[in-house]
Amino acid sequence: MILIFKIVYSGVRMTFYEYIREDLLGKNSDGTIPLWKALIGGTVAGVTAQFLASPADLVKVQVQMEGRRRLQGLEPRVRNARHAFMKIYYEGGIRGLWKGWMPNCQRAAFVNLGDLTTYDTAKHLILKHTNMKDNIYLHAMSSVCSGLVAALLGTPADVIKTRVMNQPTDNTGRGLLYRSSMDCLIKSVKGEGFFSLYKGFIPCWIRMGPWSLLFWLSYEKLRKIWGVTSF
Repeated sequence: MILIFKIVYSGVRMTFYEYIREDLLGKNSDGTIPLWKALIGGTVAGVTAQFLASPADLVKVQVQMEGRRRLQGLEPRVRNARHAFMKIYYEGGIRGLWKGWMPNCQRAAFVNLGDLTTYDTAKHLILKHTNMKDNIYLHAMSSVCSGLVAALLGTPADVIKTRVMNQPTDNTGRGLLYRSSMDCLIKSVKGEGFFSLYKGFIPCWIRMGPWSLLFWLSYEKLRKIWGVTSF
């Protein structure tokens, strides 16, 4: 299920971002992209990809939460990804598969602002203002920047998304703890303070940093192998 989510999510976001950057908005004549265009591209691409991948993400989150329930000695709610998918479908229908899509997409907007926008902007600014070549060292430096910014922007949205998606619901599927992601944000800050939004930042950075490095190095290498210009 995680693999399916990654394939759908990454495939859609990269396709949409490049379409927006290359065809819809366009680059500068020197190959750089204005920050505002990168921001729009990262936001739209991230939201679109996350919306399409939301069912797989919902199943993934519910399966991952079973580990915590077992440690607490609670009765498991789902046995595996297939069981989680069928349970969600039978309880909420097709609409139930998109439970929490709004905080999902909000998180994706912030994460891709950090990831896509930072990588693209950092890489071309470094190329323009230094003597570095478009090689693996440049890709690594840019990906380190994108991983850090993605974690800084994405952690609060991730906390809110997880709380909204895992809250108990009534018979109609309406959340019992939070009415919306904004309601969750306000209650979290009021009840636990601003830095409650950064619970799990270090694990998030540890996860996003290596993933960003691996993804961008692999993506740039594959583009070179396929004869496509560098990102």
